[in-house]
Amino acid sequence: MPLALLALAVGAFGIGTTEFVMMGLLPDVADDLRVSIPTAGHLVSAYALGVVVGAPLLAAATARMSRRRVLVALMGLFTVGNALSAFAPDYHWLLAARFLSGLPHGAFFGVGAVVAANLVAPERKARSVSRMFLGLTVANVVGVPVATLMGQHFGWRATFLGVSAIGLAAIASLLLLIPHDHAHAPAVGLRGELAALRSLPVWLAQATTVAGFAALFSAYSYITPMLTDAAGFAHGSVTLLLALFGVGATAGNLLGGRLSDHSLRGTLFGGLTALVVVLAFFPVLMAAQWSAAVAVILLGAAAFITGSPLQLMVMEKAAAAPSLASSANQAAFNLANAGGAWIGGLALAAGLGVTSPALAGAALAVLGLAVAALAYAVDHRRGAASTGRERLVAGHVPEQQGAVRH
Repeated sequence: MPLALLALAVGAFGIGTTEFVMMGLLPDVADDLRVSIPTAGHLVSAYALGVVVGAPLLAAATARMSRRRVLVALMGLFTVGNALSAFAPDYHWLLAARFLSGLPHGAFFGVGAVVAANLVAPERKARSVSRMFLGLTVANVVGVPVATLMGQHFGWRATFLGVSAIGLAAIASLLLLIPHDHAHAPAVGLRGELAALRSLPVWLAQATTVAGFAALFSAYSYITPMLTDAAGFAHGSVTLLLALFGVGATAGNLLGGRLSDHSLRGTLFGGLTALVVVLAFFPVLMAAQWSAAVAVILLGAAAFITGSPLQLMVMEKAAAAPSLASSANQAAFNLANAGGAWIGGLALAAGLGVTSPALAGAALAVLGLAVAALAYAVDHRRGAASTGRERLVAGHVPEQQGAVRH
């Protein structure tokens, strides 16, 4: 694998750290800025909103630029946003800074996935994309716990200064390691990029992303009460258990990348099926502490097996102009985050039990399988129609040539 993937992974590590660390810092931020914890929770939403807004807009605005230059500029915006977070004088400034920090998230992963796929031979594309996403999953194992401890011991502002330093390291890595010949400006302009989003296969691929990852976040958003109330863990153990989720996600991401290079759709269907099974058995697995720990690992692995194939599928369906479609898929991930948490919350509010969000997630994973099956049927029908037209043309050509010769 090219060394340039390390630069993309460093950027992904910084983004993953700043996205998830706010959950662990909410009490400290709320206390320091004198707001309630629910109000401080809007800082998480502000970041997610920035991702959803920034992913398509920034990808569209930079459609004619060199992808290497785009990645550096996006990481620069990310670094500035985190530095402003560190020096925010009050809650509203911090809210704006978190929104700004989220803007480059989706476009970085979207454009970065295109660059990663172009760095290697076609039969290794999914593996290459998974290496970039490795930074995101490792952030859950190392970055978030370390950044949370830093915030608790040195103040939450120190955490965002640390993330800014990671951003600067990512910029230096991108400038040094991303080759110019694999990061040229795309031949199509903004109009070509926008045309890619009108394709039905692209929309079906992104709908699969929304349903599949909403299944994950329906359960993961409420994993703490499941672990404490159902499995009986102490609150102090939750951080370690969430690191186990990161371990599972890292393993699933690497496995999904390797398998997708052999069978893209097979890996996607297998991952979604595994997610259905894990979530369906979650209430049973939460009955004992050892099985609950195993469930957390399996949840991360099953969900992130599908990450690389979903990203690569969107890129392939928009092969003429992949950057905008790939970035829009990152917005779909964050819509899944918000939607899954909302649906899991509805199950809890209905009084269905502390593990009911996992069962709601299983239903969403089934929906994801159904959308993936529909996408396969559409592709199969289009492929059959294309083959039929080719045979029809091939059948007429010799006949016409024979008539001329005769």
